[in-house]
Amino acid sequence: MKEKLHPVLKGMIPIVGGIAKTFGKSCEVVLHDITDPYHSIVAIENSHVTERNLGGPMSQANIEAIAAGGFAGDQLNYTKKTPDGRILKSSTIVIRDENQKPIGCLCINFDLSEFVMVRNSINALCYTEEQDENKIEKGYRGANINEVLCNLVTSVLDNSGRPVAYMTKDDKVEIVSILDQKGAFLIKGAIDYVAKVLCVSRYTVYNYLDEVRVGE
Repeated sequence: MKEKLHPVLKGMIPIVGGIAKTFGKSCEVVLHDITDPYHSIVAIENSHVTERNLGGPMSQANIEAIAAGGFAGDQLNYTKKTPDGRILKSSTIVIRDENQKPIGCLCINFDLSEFVMVRNSINALCYTEEQDENKIEKGYRGANINEVLCNLVTSVLDNSGRPVAYMTKDDKVEIVSILDQKGAFLIKGAIDYVAKVLCVSRYTVYNYLDEVRVGE
């Protein structure tokens, strides 16, 4: 812990551990000292969620926000993805000194990936043919090409019932196969977009396409 850590931040260190203990191993809690954004992490629990450590930096986006003087408001209950495709539910709460000047922030990152898998399993169990007959296709009519691609990929991923971080190579090949059958790769930029979503390189997507098209 930093020797010159502000007393307000020092007093919040036990809270970091308390929140993490309450919500378990899927809940990462991070306390940042924004006066030193490149070595801002002064307390962290369940660091395996984003693989950060004590003394690590803030995100580049937050560093830029601090430099621009715009790091002032709380961000609550938003979602983001880790580089390996896990889904996080996050909140960032700004901590202020006695003069209301921002001095730090408390970040909570909850890994929802396993819960998404459970939700998808429950949805599959509750599904009926009647729902399929009454389903209205949304997001395609009147949408531009980028929206069509995004909606198509999102739909295929949702139907797979498994977050990208939990997918095997075979799972990803199957995703690419379904997208290919639906004509996704006729859309300009689809290879790069699908590669980003599946957390693989564009060359890997080409290889997957070669695999699924062998028997055609």
